[in-house]
Amino acid sequence: MRSGPHHRPHTSRFVILSGCSGGGKTTLLAELARRGYAVVEEPGRRIVREESRTGGTALPWRDMEAFARRAIETAHRDMAALEPDGSWVFFDRGLIDAAAALEHVTQSSVLDGLAAARSFHRRVFLVPPWPEIFVEDAERRHGLDSAIAEYERLVRIYAALGYQVDILPRIGVERRADHVLKTLAED
Repeated sequence: MRSGPHHRPHTSRFVILSGCSGGGKTTLLAELARRGYAVVEEPGRRIVREESRTGGTALPWRDMEAFARRAIETAHRDMAALEPDGSWVFFDRGLIDAAAALEHVTQSSVLDGLAAARSFHRRVFLVPPWPEIFVEDAERRHGLDSAIAEYERLVRIYAALGYQVDILPRIGVERRADHVLKTLAED
């Protein structure tokens, strides 16, 4: 049984940006940072850069389980390093996405026991698939079909965890950032 929103403080200022790979999350995060908000870069991209630099194997295309476990550890460290100061902090993916990936690859229950997952704001913003801007790169080696399958899993998981899922429109980054901030102000 997944935990619902009543288990999570409504007042959390930690906001998750998630969704489809290549859908514009990182660009949106950069816009929010430009506007002065604290942002936390996606754990997965940091791990891929480090593992590639050091010759490690905790890469999604080599050892997805090890990669997901590292992403969970990284996300926990990210959260522990933050000092809540009353302003919004935006996470590019993070803890729940990493746990969802581990759960998917191991077919075991991971999310139910993740108490820290309840530390986020009740509303999560998801970017939908956007084929016109999707590109593979050195850190994203999967295709659009895999990205869409992951997106569909995440939509189900966030809803099952009791989050209010806000699917962001396919609009310019400034308007997307305006939408996020306006929605949070109204919550």
